[in-house]
Amino acid sequence: MKLRSLIVATIVLLGLMGTLYWSEHRKPADDTAKASAATPPTILKADEAAITRLELKKKNAEPVVLTKNSSGIWQIVQPTALKADQSTVSDALSTLSSLNSERMVDDKASDLKQYGLDQPAVEVDITAKDKTQKLLIGDETPTGSAVYAMLGGDPRIFTMASYNKTSIDKSLNDLRDKRLLSIDSDKISRLELIRKNLAIEFGRDKNEWQILKPKPLRADSDHVGELARKLADARMDLSGSGADPQEAASAFARATPLATAKVTDQSGTQELQVRKSKDVYYAKSTAVEGAYKVDADLAQALDKGLDDFRNKKLFDFAFNDPGKIEMHSSAKACFLTRGSAGEADWWSNGKKMDGASVESFISSLRDLTSTKFPDSGFTTPAIQLIVISDNGKRVEKVDIAKSGNDYIARRENESTLYLLDSSSVDALQKAADNIKPVVAPAK
Repeated sequence: MKLRSLIVATIVLLGLMGTLYWSEHRKPADDTAKASAATPPTILKADEAAITRLELKKKNAEPVVLTKNSSGIWQIVQPTALKADQSTVSDALSTLSSLNSERMVDDKASDLKQYGLDQPAVEVDITAKDKTQKLLIGDETPTGSAVYAMLGGDPRIFTMASYNKTSIDKSLNDLRDKRLLSIDSDKISRLELIRKNLAIEFGRDKNEWQILKPKPLRADSDHVGELARKLADARMDLSGSGADPQEAASAFARATPLATAKVTDQSGTQELQVRKSKDVYYAKSTAVEGAYKVDADLAQALDKGLDDFRNKKLFDFAFNDPGKIEMHSSAKACFLTRGSAGEADWWSNGKKMDGASVESFISSLRDLTSTKFPDSGFTTPAIQLIVISDNGKRVEKVDIAKSGNDYIARRENESTLYLLDSSSVDALQKAADNIKPVVAPAK
């Protein structure tokens, strides 16, 4: 009896041990299968840096072939030689180099027609060194959020996100470089704007623009810089009627000249002509063949006069803190000196001055802005101002004279006259009157 019980117990124990062994060794396999099912298969994997050629074929369109030169620059070589938009090509390559599916729908398709893959909407040949892979993109899935795709030589059918197709499915106009001038706005050293009866030339020293012609004048660097950026960003508008090169060339020939811009950088000078036909603008550049429709923003940037680019601020110290200020008028004389290097305190005649009142006065100096540039009218100065900034390197001396209800100012060694609104000069004088010493705390 005891022996039989022992045998039964042994059999039960062996059964439990077998079940435990099976469950422990079976579990990782189940988890692996679940993980595999949760991870969508990869359609295409390639080394983006190693890709040297792309060929895109679409229905009812000529194939577009791009190649990468020894400098890593992509160019369109078919159906015509054109510069390529490096950013657009880079986005497509990034998508192609690691193209994942949403799911696999057929592991061995016998009928490609039901997926639109017998005559693909898009076919892409990707060449990397001596290896070429072919991607086929077919119809949309019933939900419309994905498309069917397969790799040449692989019988499997996948779905991939529609946004991946959007990144890859590019036309010739999408892939071409649409810049009208191949320049970097930060590297332009000379800029000429030629309009009817007007020619303005700008020169840049470091980041500061100056007007060189029709005569040397202070320039508003922000406004000239914006013009330079508009020219560097000028793009062909290839939508609608702008997509027909012959129509655009004909429209340009008939249009009225608006302006011509010439830009110079280290590589040379490029020229852009802009013309207007009713409310549509066309441009022609020496950097690219043909004439093209352009946005009105470019035309508006060019449709400006000399005064639009002149510096209307009376002082150049801008937001650099001055180190010394003098103001002389019939009613008041003011001498302000900042403390030693790194010290923010202001002093006058040995007295420490209230910082807030001095900053208010400096702000009024910054606000002095010309409303126009008169040819005459300057008489006897009523106010004289001297501002020294940039560690003593910049000295600005200004005389201000009364002119009717307003004032006219003149900077030292300049012929330009600045008409100032009376309210800005009144605010300056009031701010000068409000400068006061620091009040010592009561004992």
